[in-house]
Amino acid sequence: QVQLVESGGGLVQAGGSLRLSCKTSRSIFSNYVMGWYRQAPGKPRELVATITTEGYTNYGDSVKSRFTISRDNAKTTVYLQMNSLKPEDTAVYYCWRPRGSGSSWGQGTQVTVSS
Repeated sequence: QVQLVESGGGLVQAGGSLRLSCKTSRSIFSNYVMGWYRQAPGKPRELVATITTEGYTNYGDSVKSRFTISRDNAKTTVYLQMNSLKPEDTAVYYCWRPRGSGSSWGQGTQVTVSS
C-alpha cells in the first residue's frame, strides 16, 4: 500500500516554477514530520526541505529562499513550491517521512529544468 503519493513534476524552463504535492493518510499526516528529498543521476539523495506537524521548516542550503514547503491539514497534503528553478534542480523528487528507525518514501516524481 502506497502511503505517500506524489504529483506535480514535469519539464520547466530555467527561472520557472513548479509545485509538488504529497498526499498521505490522516494518521501519518498528523503524527510525523514530512519532507522532500531529491536525487540527481550519479549523485546521492539529498535533503530539500522538511516540515514538522507544528509547521516548523528546514531547508537544504541549495534551495533556501527559492523553495517553500507547506502543509494543508484539510487535504492531508504537503506541498513544495519551487521558484526560480535552475538546471541543477533537475532530479527525481521523493516525498519522505520517518518510519521506525528508517524512512518511508514515495514513488518519486521527475523534475527537469531546461536551460
